[in-house]
Amino acid sequence: MPTVGVKRDLLFKALGRTYTDEEFDELCFEFGLELDEITSEKEIISREQGDSKALDASDIILYKIDVPANRYDLLCLEGLVRGLQVFKNKLEAPRYRRVSPVSGDAQKLIITKETAAVRPHAVAAVLRNITFTQERYDSFIELQEKLHQNICRKRSLVAIGTHDLDTISGPFTYTAKPPGDINFKPLNQTKEYTATQLMSLYKTDSHLRHYLHIIEDKPVYPVIYDSNGIVLSMPPIINGDHSKITLNTKNVFIECTATDVTKAKIVLDMMVTMFSEYCAQPFTVEEAEVVYPDGKTCIYPELAYRKEKLSSEFINKKVGINESTEKIAQLLTMMCLRSQATGVGDEIEVEIPPTRSDVIHACDIMEDAAIAYGFNNIVHTTPRTYTIANQFPLNKLTELLRQDLAAAGFTEGLNFALCSQEDIAEKLGKKISETRAVHISNPKTAEFQVARTTLLPGLLKTIAANRKMPLPLKLFEISDVVLKDETKDVGARNSRRFCAVYYNKSPGFEVIHGLLDRTMQLLEVKPARGDGYHIQAADDSTFFPGRCAEIFAHGKSVGRLGVLHPDVLTRFELTMPCSALEIDIEPFLGHTAETPLTHDVPMQEVIKHKFPMQDESRQSPASRPTSTKTVFGDMSTSAGLKALNDFLADKSYVEGFVASQADTAVFDAISSAPSPTFCHLLRWYNHIKSFQREKAGLPQAKSQFVLSASPLASTNATSDDDIDLFGSDDEVENAEAVRLKEQRLAEYAAKKSKKPAVIAKSSILLDVKPWDDETDMAKLEQCVRSVSMDGLLWGQSKLVPVGYGIKKLQIGCVVEDDKVGTDLLEEAITAFEDYVQSVDVAAFNKI
Repeated sequence: MPTVGVKRDLLFKALGRTYTDEEFDELCFEFGLELDEITSEKEIISREQGDSKALDASDIILYKIDVPANRYDLLCLEGLVRGLQVFKNKLEAPRYRRVSPVSGDAQKLIITKETAAVRPHAVAAVLRNITFTQERYDSFIELQEKLHQNICRKRSLVAIGTHDLDTISGPFTYTAKPPGDINFKPLNQTKEYTATQLMSLYKTDSHLRHYLHIIEDKPVYPVIYDSNGIVLSMPPIINGDHSKITLNTKNVFIECTATDVTKAKIVLDMMVTMFSEYCAQPFTVEEAEVVYPDGKTCIYPELAYRKEKLSSEFINKKVGINESTEKIAQLLTMMCLRSQATGVGDEIEVEIPPTRSDVIHACDIMEDAAIAYGFNNIVHTTPRTYTIANQFPLNKLTELLRQDLAAAGFTEGLNFALCSQEDIAEKLGKKISETRAVHISNPKTAEFQVARTTLLPGLLKTIAANRKMPLPLKLFEISDVVLKDETKDVGARNSRRFCAVYYNKSPGFEVIHGLLDRTMQLLEVKPARGDGYHIQAADDSTFFPGRCAEIFAHGKSVGRLGVLHPDVLTRFELTMPCSALEIDIEPFLGHTAETPLTHDVPMQEVIKHKFPMQDESRQSPASRPTSTKTVFGDMSTSAGLKALNDFLADKSYVEGFVASQADTAVFDAISSAPSPTFCHLLRWYNHIKSFQREKAGLPQAKSQFVLSASPLASTNATSDDDIDLFGSDDEVENAEAVRLKEQRLAEYAAKKSKKPAVIAKSSILLDVKPWDDETDMAKLEQCVRSVSMDGLLWGQSKLVPVGYGIKKLQIGCVVEDDKVGTDLLEEAITAFEDYVQSVDVAAFNKI
């Protein structure tokens, strides 16, 4: 919201009474505004520049008032006072009139065809016989700046020029010329400059440099001359010094050049309506004639009043009140919207003045009625309709997939949605024209030039930043990409993708293929052509020749998988083989959006309804195998569970790369869910639990992992007739082997328990950005490395180009989680404020 600063005493004088701070705060709230801050010029300068700079500053109290962004009529003291006085019924809303000159013809502004290449539109008006004081002059200049920052979009849409009409003579010409042909003395300068020289001069100006980019790349610059060839202004940069207004100015010529004529009309109306009250004939504006290149003539300002009709029932229903038609008309009149009942039912006719360009719909009128009525006066009522929110189906599907992919041993990454053109094109061996990428029109850095069209570059950059981590690195990401789509009203659409990579000393194509099979199993798509899914060989420059496959589901291509090309890996600074998979998950949405992918997803509705599961409600205790003995030890003992937990530390399954009967057999040997202290085992347990309904269809085990039950352990549950009095020596030997194995496992667990606890550590990659291209980067790195903490170890660093000659320092470090936090680290680095502008965490991974 824009903030308007007004002097308290001047404001109270204009309002005709004084208020306490609390009373004025309440008045602002009633009018739909907010008193943001009570301060002074001295306090502001002291806070921003230091006490030494504020010694000679004024102590006059200032009110900082937040106004709605679309209420351009409240951006100055005049409009604010006028609105409050009408709201308090101390003043009727004025009527603004456009008048013809008392003598002679109207001032004329002629637009030439050359302006079509830069700023094709212009409007103009004259404030005749105006009286300025210092306060009025300051407010006049400040309103221009507020409009420039707001509706004018920093002068890119509209630029305002104000001139002392008595120093120039019409008709005026608005044209465009090459910058070398424009020569004049700009505002507050002592000599003449060409437009080219001015662009160089203002590159170091703290105020004007922000507007240079609007025209600096154009072959011609816009310029306005009077009939004597005197330059009035070079919009949108600077006015001429010859026609500048002063306290003695009596007649003001206002021109607005624009790329949007509607915005230009609104800005002109705001300027003349706010300050026409200081003219000899208050609230009158002298018209000006604008001639377009095609000969069309328009008279400005329009100062158009329009009328709208709506019912009091509409307002009562929407606001939640019950007022008469006449009362609602009075409320709207308090908001500068003259209103009256038409007498036709409950119809109200509302007159919208030229100052209220924000009123474009009946809902805007209803909102003003609610403000005038008072939000605190609206009675609280219980809604008559109750609704229950539901999770967005695509997000629900995404969350379910995330849980199972993490259970499969992959770590999730989250990368930026914006990237460089190089990331999605050259590095992947493609042309940028083939990517259907959405480009950022004015990118601030080379890193964020386009919206990503694939998730693969982000994951590869994450691996590159964590190359020193233990292998294998298994990462996945489920996020949106952006693709051009001419059928959409915005010309682009989001697409939810799933991407996974496997980075190791061997390519690991079978791991990625297994992950694809598991994903399709979760999505309930069978491996078959037609209604199922299948893969077939394909050529893609991103992948190694002969090692790429296209994925088809329900007869349509949904993605690709394969071994990445060595050139791609080199461009991402990777040295090991890598396999990747990327598919579009939206085609599967209709089939699985409302059904859980697993049978134990910890969703609230599952907990609430307690849906019976096949493995819980139908499986009796007797259906579990009687043996708890496995090759890892006895699953009924802590030592056995510990051994299995250690085995699963770097594996997703007991055998192979997909779930099999070996997993379900070991699962059945465990009587209940393991303790959270066995984190790897618990992850595997919950994952395999989801297969209980389809476990009969899982692949057969290649080896036996569950040992048969010992006869000696079951003798107490048998009758005398079942006792084998002639048991073989092999059975005794088997029992002795099991006992010996359990003893050794217990000794191993005891020995391992004496080892010191593992210290939790993290690898962090930081992006340290300097202030500009003149910052000494060597000194910056020295400052960063001077940060010393217990548990902090600095690693390698490099300088990475950002844009416009600026480079950032990318430096890695390893920290102990209990001793060093990212917040503490960032705070320590940003303390070097002479060198460091900001610090961002580029990558964060647990070791």
